Amino acid sequence: MPDKLNGTRILILETREEAQFSRLLKEQGADVLQCPMVAIHDCPDPAPVEAWIRRAIATPFDDLVLTTGEGLRRIMKVARRLDVEKDFVAALGKARKFARGPKPGRALREIGLEADVTTQTPTSEGIAITLSGFDINDHRLGLQLYPDKDHAKLITAITGLGADIDMVTPYVYDPNAAEANIVTAITEMQAGKVDAIALTSSGQVRRLVEVARQHGLEDALRAGLAKTPIASVGPVVSEELKAYGLAADIYPANDAFFMKPLINAMSQKIEAAKSGRSG
Repeated sequence: MPDKLNGTRILILETREEAQFSRLLKEQGADVLQCPMVAIHDCPDPAPVEAWIRRAIATPFDDLVLTTGEGLRRIMKVARRLDVEKDFVAALGKARKFARGPKPGRALREIGLEADVTTQTPTSEGIAITLSGFDINDHRLGLQLYPDKDHAKLITAITGLGADIDMVTPYVYDPNAAEANIVTAITEMQAGKVDAIALTSSGQVRRLVEVARQHGLEDALRAGLAKTPIASVGPVVSEELKAYGLAADIYPANDAFFMKPLINAMSQKIEAAKSGRSG
């Protein structure tokens, strides 16, 4: 049912693929306050990404692990610049493809491919657990990583299963570029101008608290969050909130940790709050 969030102001903390989240919220009538958390840039030195693409074409991977949709899109951008897109997609088609949650799966469909396996939990631990159920001994495994994360445990887990890993990190973060946006978001919540804040990754929680501390606004952040219902997309985000003494007020039903169930949960919570006030 459209317009379920009509008249509400929802804050989303953009990281990689929040444009789709914003669109879905707007379709339900929400006024979306978008707060970019980091700026994302191509790698300053494209040579390692180019070499990874050429290796994948020359000797296709047995398995491919994609951790982010953004990563595959950035890699495809380089493949197109090198004029090897067709050969690269054909090579990826030969690999068994593992997606860390639904976002890499969407990026694969954009180039006409499908994930063979999607991890139940979209985390590095989820990838490791999923891979442990498959025989990857002596396999060439392409691993797309993302910045601002220690991947040592994941790499150790995969090598422990006998795979030969070929890694690539196709983009970098510039976290300082977005600090003013985060400060504005904190101010808006403290002023009671936000009906809900929607969190879709644990990194958003860490970054929000980090910037608040850097600017002497941690008390303001906690005061703002006390006034603003916190919507968490799933258990990873909720655990990160707990680490900072915070708790999710809104959570998807039936363990459906995706954007649409989160939006449904927000609309139900907000509608219940409105009914309580009118009663």
